[in-house]
Amino acid sequence: MAYTEKFQALADHAMSQVQNILPEQVDALLAGGAIALDIRDKEEHDAGHIDGSLNISRGKLEMNVEGLIIDVDAVILCYCNANNRGALSAATLRSMGYANARYIAGGMKAYRERNIITNEG
Repeated sequence: MAYTEKFQALADHAMSQVQNILPEQVDALLAGGAIALDIRDKEEHDAGHIDGSLNISRGKLEMNVEGLIIDVDAVILCYCNANNRGALSAATLRSMGYANARYIAGGMKAYRERNIITNEG
């Protein structure tokens, strides 16, 4: 998908401000209590998501997150299909006081590819 220059610049800035997590780190972090936060739209989430993930679409994140994630110290792994919305969401959460908000590098696509390779190998 082609993005506008301004949107991509905003997403790139968010990526530079927030720590990313590699797909191969996700399962261990989840096992340790991290929260997977799917910020894609409901239809995208329904089509496939990380097991146990919460779903708040990017457009409603700021309005709804405090009702679902009360602990501002929780490790939150934001993800979308790739990087942009996940990074933007993690940056937003950090600005709201969620100090351990991060994004999954490569998003759902990279996580899925990593698990397919792992499960076949």
